[in-house]
Amino acid sequence: MTKNQTTGRTGEETDALIALLDMADNMPGAGELRARSYELLDLVPEAAVADVGCGSGRAVAEMAERGARAIGVDPDERMISVAGGRWPAGEFRVAQAYELPFADGELRGYRAEKVFHVLDDPARAVAEARRVLAPGGRIVLLGQDWDTFVIDSGDAALTRRIVHARADLVRAPRVVRRSRNLLLDVGFTDVTVEVRTTVCTDATMVPALADLAGKARAAGAVTDEQAETWLAEQRERGRTGRLFLALPMFVTAATR
Repeated sequence: MTKNQTTGRTGEETDALIALLDMADNMPGAGELRARSYELLDLVPEAAVADVGCGSGRAVAEMAERGARAIGVDPDERMISVAGGRWPAGEFRVAQAYELPFADGELRGYRAEKVFHVLDDPARAVAEARRVLAPGGRIVLLGQDWDTFVIDSGDAALTRRIVHARADLVRAPRVVRRSRNLLLDVGFTDVTVEVRTTVCTDATMVPALADLAGKARAAGAVTDEQAETWLAEQRERGRTGRLFLALPMFVTAATR
């Protein structure tokens, strides 16, 4: 199957990612976290705001409902096609975070959720964000630190190995620790950082844990038997209401 030249993903891989993003969008507290990002953007009617790495477009639709002129941007044509199908009234464009389809100072707001960890040069993306924002415009970055999955398990050492092995597969797994300084480095002001921790205790998160274990196994960090044993425990915890997953999400905001 043909891969997207920018993302390196096949259509099937994009569809699997959409399923994971949909699950994340419905996690406890996810809606409140998105709403907080809109507050930090200080949205005003008709102001242009970009959701960079918009995925299937939910945030674009929600910001449009609040009166903003929201534009979704993603380098994956399949993502943009799905977003347009789900939100036909939305505005979506195929583009990379490094080369946004906006003039200097065109935007009032810039939002990126769970995006910067997949970039090989986050500093370049921040510089591009500053270029397209008007003076006084707002930027909000949301993301997780891939080393900070907190998972209850009878085998803590194996859990750490799985979490860290998965983190090592990410281009910039700890970029949220750098986000404040990245913004300061290019001249953003009023930089703030908040953290919201999502806690999940039921079986809805088992697919995400299966993805975690599967990626660690594919990387050779754990054996097939270790991955299956660990995942079997998590499935049983989910079945009996004893699963525990805590995921801190970091929200970094600033003014152009």
